[in-house]
Amino acid sequence: MVQMSHSAVQTGDFGGERKSLKSQEPLTTLSCRILAALRTLRGHRVLGLLLTGALLLTFGVSHIYRNFKQAIHAAEERLGAHSKIVLTKMGPIEYADTGQGPVILLIHGAGGGSDQGYEIGQTLSTHGFRTIAVSRFGYLGTPMPADASPAAQGDAYAALLDALEIRDATVVAASAGTPSALQFAIRHPDRAKSLVLMAPATYVPRANNAPSLHITQTTRRVLNLAVSSDFLFWAGTRLAQPLLIKSLLATSPEMLEAADDTERERAAHVLDMVLPISARRAGLLHDVGIVTSLTRFDLEKIKARTLIFSAADDYFGTYEAAQYTVGQIPGARFVGFKDGGHLAVGHEKEVLAEMLAFLK
Repeated sequence: MVQMSHSAVQTGDFGGERKSLKSQEPLTTLSCRILAALRTLRGHRVLGLLLTGALLLTFGVSHIYRNFKQAIHAAEERLGAHSKIVLTKMGPIEYADTGQGPVILLIHGAGGGSDQGYEIGQTLSTHGFRTIAVSRFGYLGTPMPADASPAAQGDAYAALLDALEIRDATVVAASAGTPSALQFAIRHPDRAKSLVLMAPATYVPRANNAPSLHITQTTRRVLNLAVSSDFLFWAGTRLAQPLLIKSLLATSPEMLEAADDTERERAAHVLDMVLPISARRAGLLHDVGIVTSLTRFDLEKIKARTLIFSAADDYFGTYEAAQYTVGQIPGARFVGFKDGGHLAVGHEKEVLAEMLAFLK
């Protein structure tokens, strides 16, 4: 769930846009009628309290539901604004295309999609690049095939480039998108001009054959609950944001709280961009299976110039994975940060500058 774009974010518990007075008239009229009825009860204190509680609960639920529907409506409008679906020899693939110039294939992490990639693409397009932001298997408009392995996904990237008549591309991949990016570079070496990997979910040998990435039971429980309902995930972003930042974004909530407003807004925006999570559920759950059972790839076969970023305090443990991967890819370069978490908090401008210099 790594992003480099900025966006304003709503604040407050179950916050939403302020409604016009006209839109509030039905509720205002109803409340006046109920309050008038309560005045007639006078001596019936208990009944009055019960009705008052019911009134507050009704208005509270109505307010929450209205704001949830607004958030879902905005998310659905965003999904349909820029994406396209092309039929390839590997099946239908959703993508978003923006900018002109050398092509960058943007591969999202867990919880992402072409909509998130499109935002990053807008930033890169101002620097003279054309970006193709893909939705991986099980995300948004790209279905989950019988074979959804990283190798098959890597082949699907090649099929997408074929369908768009693009000879080769630089690949920028984040988090859970990196296994398939590596497979693309291994299996299609003439198509991958260069690789940029951010907080890579890649194999690293650990003691006692422990999994390469640290996916805690808390993260699993939070994820299983989040993917069960758009409403529950949305409510969590309003009421349990620190928990989501720590468990799903693998970043210290305390560090983020001490950061500037721009970074806090960016983290909140990353969470908001996961909506509707129901449209990403299949891909998310599949990603968990992939990143918890990583095996070593033939990284020494990669010919593309490679740049890798990670932070030492990434709760998923991508720092060690990044260092190992750099040591296996000939000529690869590593840019590490002592802090910043999975989101590289406080390093967004540095990451962009390093990447642009690398791509020149």
